[in-house]
Amino acid sequence: MSNSIITEDRGNALVLRFVRPEIRNPLSVAVLDELHGMVDSLGNKPVIFTGQGNVFASGANLNEIAGITAENAKEFACYGQDLMAMIAGLEQTTIAAINGYCFGGALDLALACERRIASVIATFSHPGAGLGFITGWGGTQRLPRLIGQAKALEMFFTTRPVTAAEALRIGLIDEIADDIMAVSLANISGGCSS
Repeated sequence: MSNSIITEDRGNALVLRFVRPEIRNPLSVAVLDELHGMVDSLGNKPVIFTGQGNVFASGANLNEIAGITAENAKEFACYGQDLMAMIAGLEQTTIAAINGYCFGGALDLALACERRIASVIATFSHPGAGLGFITGWGGTQRLPRLIGQAKALEMFFTTRPVTAAEALRIGLIDEIADDIMAVSLANISGGCSS
């Protein structure tokens, strides 16, 4: 059993919850490995990705990023890209229920989902440029398609965090909700949310 992700069967949906908020739920190689296995064996049940506390997830583990060399950079990027492509290619509904910080590779994961529903405290950022790199997990393609090239470049190059209200205004998310899980489940069952 993982100490980073728990699976919750909600009857009509499967919830994959990142549960290491004390370290901001990094998408380490071990977590990516686990997600690859989970996505491979999901069946056809709709999937909701979410976090715990005030953190959806952060991106790649910075200690692992520090160890990337010219020889293994492409392999690392392709591994994350493959996972995000698998999520984007799922036939069933996929929702990112974003409960808080959604940075770097976690934003790439949210972008790979069909819908993004955020709490009012959710914050979005691609901080890589400030750390000397840029995402390699598909965000450079998905973000401009979703919010336009100018806004995407602004997010990438300034690394400025975007609030939930701004994310809704620019089209990064579909909805802000007080109870993101209830709204996500209603979206999956075909119900209406307010």
